[in-house]
Amino acid sequence: MYKKTILDNKVRLITVPMVDSLTTTILVLVEAGSKYETKEINGISHFLEHMCFKGTKKRPKSIDISSELDSIGAVYNAFTSMEYTGYFAKARPDHFDIILDVVSDIYLNQIFDPQEIDKERGVIIEEINMYEDLPMRRVQELFTSLLYGDQPAGWDIAGRKEVIKKLTRDDFIKYQKEHYLGQSSLVVVAGKFNESEVREKIKQAFSSLRAGKKISKIKTIERQEKPEVLLKFKETDQTHLVLGVRAFDIFDERKYALDVLADILGGGMSSRLFQKIREEMGAAYYINTEADLYTDHGYLAVSSGIDHNKIEAVIKVMLEEFQKVIEEPIENKEIQRAKEHLIGRLIIGLETSDQLAGFYGVQEIITREILTPKEIIKKIQAVRKEEIKAVASEVFQNQKLNLAIIGPFKEKERFEKILKI
Repeated sequence: MYKKTILDNKVRLITVPMVDSLTTTILVLVEAGSKYETKEINGISHFLEHMCFKGTKKRPKSIDISSELDSIGAVYNAFTSMEYTGYFAKARPDHFDIILDVVSDIYLNQIFDPQEIDKERGVIIEEINMYEDLPMRRVQELFTSLLYGDQPAGWDIAGRKEVIKKLTRDDFIKYQKEHYLGQSSLVVVAGKFNESEVREKIKQAFSSLRAGKKISKIKTIERQEKPEVLLKFKETDQTHLVLGVRAFDIFDERKYALDVLADILGGGMSSRLFQKIREEMGAAYYINTEADLYTDHGYLAVSSGIDHNKIEAVIKVMLEEFQKVIEEPIENKEIQRAKEHLIGRLIIGLETSDQLAGFYGVQEIITREILTPKEIIKKIQAVRKEEIKAVASEVFQNQKLNLAIIGPFKEKERFEKILKI
């Protein structure tokens, strides 16, 4: 069972003991991501995450950080999303003090060496270039850009090259002071550890983190009147697309019905779209459907890589399946399969200390409310057929349809003609 504590400087601490675990994970999350940025500093959340590994007062070079963690066989990394940034290390339980010292150090004591900043610009720009060469990933970014346009929710998390080239040491220091605060920081300890000592050790390690005035996110504005298409020409071997609809935010209780709906459509090899598009049509290798919800917006989307020659037929099949879940009965057997699939994936995703830390930490950092696995399972199981039909009718509307495509096509109109339910 997890325990949540608020320290004197407003840092939240969540402990999740696993007595039989072979590892311990320390995860630090902060309310800082691309949705907290302005256009002039778009990409700074992700860039700052990189800089945390480039030197601290105690460990002035990146090799000092990596070699210390490598020498104990630790797994460590960091990540940036729209609404939070995370830093973690996982190691054997007897190395708890080391990973705590390193993770807290990189989070609190970055030096932002101007020479390291300049070197890391090149790394970030090459990361952006890499994503351009990964259409399966890049099309996801184009889809959110299509949905939300020129506002934080529509910007790439990695930022734009022209901004990355201009960011200065002062920009990093200012952004850190505005966001890396006590009340916006969360420490999660999961796995095997000494429960009687962990609170005091975390308190000491993060004692220098001050509370202060937190800069809020810019509210996402939803605007759409008709189906929209974003087409990017690229000579790829297959067409990558995301076809989806606007939904609602993560606080909406209908999210459980939306998850079941997404699983019915594209969750697993027995789902409707997998069977239709891969097994019957032989038109795709990968296809999946997911609901992606945030604090003030969300969407449901189908992603797939498709044979160029079958692109229009596949899109039509997807749209037909959207319409079927509204108009035709859904069998209880199919609903139960989707629920069990969701529950099974949830539980399997909680086997390790780092997975468990992420499960509790991400809930807390986004919603400030935590549901246990049992509570989530109960909510999934409680979803009724009528709720699935109602949410399908709500989201599957022409004025909410969006289609992003990367492939060897230039005629946007051919897709606009067929994009309707």
